[in-house]
Amino acid sequence: MSILPKKNELGFFEIRLESIGGLGANLAGKMLAEAGVQGLGLNGANFSSYGSEKKGSPVKSFVRFCESDVEIRDHAPIEQPHVIGVFHEALYKMVDVVSGLTADGVVLVNTQSDFDTIRNDLKVEYGTIAAVDALKIANEEKTKVNTAMLGALYRILDFLDPDYMRNVIRKTFEKKYPHLVEPNIRTFDRGYNEVTFKKYEAPADAESREFTRVQPRLGYETQVMGGIITAQANSIQKDLSGSRIGFLPEYKEESCIHCAACDTVCPDYCFVWEQGEDKKGRPQMFLKGIDYQYCKGCLKCVDACPTDALADLVEEKGYAEDNQVKHNFPYVAGGMK
Repeated sequence: MSILPKKNELGFFEIRLESIGGLGANLAGKMLAEAGVQGLGLNGANFSSYGSEKKGSPVKSFVRFCESDVEIRDHAPIEQPHVIGVFHEALYKMVDVVSGLTADGVVLVNTQSDFDTIRNDLKVEYGTIAAVDALKIANEEKTKVNTAMLGALYRILDFLDPDYMRNVIRKTFEKKYPHLVEPNIRTFDRGYNEVTFKKYEAPADAESREFTRVQPRLGYETQVMGGIITAQANSIQKDLSGSRIGFLPEYKEESCIHCAACDTVCPDYCFVWEQGEDKKGRPQMFLKGIDYQYCKGCLKCVDACPTDALADLVEEKGYAEDNQVKHNFPYVAGGMK
């Protein structure tokens, strides 16, 4: 008798983890596959897909399970998963995270939002939405988001044994990082216990979401003759907000002395300046604010600030968008706008 709750036409139960580099989705996929293969005797496969192996870049991790008498000969990326795990809400801006989700599928989101907001943001008509504040759990336990997400996934994948995953966590960390064993087990348990669910009933004729592949802006049909690069290679269009782990700097203009100590230590291009005149009419650069698109939440600027013009702030949804001061890059798309 099969222990898998459902299968596709090839006999696979498939999971896709949508994440951002640095949140540990690659390791989470490996641990999840190991628990199914070694703990339950299933056949399984795990692999990941990413571009530059860089913090803040989109990452996908894939897990396939099937019965022990079924061979896995399909190693293509998972396009129609039964379960999707979304490790960061910032991905909504860059990736269609629920692309290809089956009509009765489950999407797990690391979020503080309510179910109807999640449903609206993801444009999910039916299926089950699971929500867990993995970021809060990770911050409180001083661990990473991936262990809390694993705990929540285990509530969804109830055919897996949570005790076996606790052993996997122990084996993963005990040699190099023994001090992280118990915090990660607590994080796993909290993810397991704190995840909540809401099901939106699907009609009888409901169809799975269509899977869409992202197409490059310039290809063989749209490239300028001669292979001319119309915009220099850079990461200006990249949104680095997904690298933040719950904190960002708050700017208080009234306390700022415009010394640029913050900009000196900033690893990216977060601070926006404009030229003006000081009280004596001399030209000076004045700090307008922070472009949170490029802020990874390292808070080096807060440490460097000689006044209280910058302070660390627990990020709330919408704060960055409401308080962002954007840079002006006229050559980003190639040519002046």
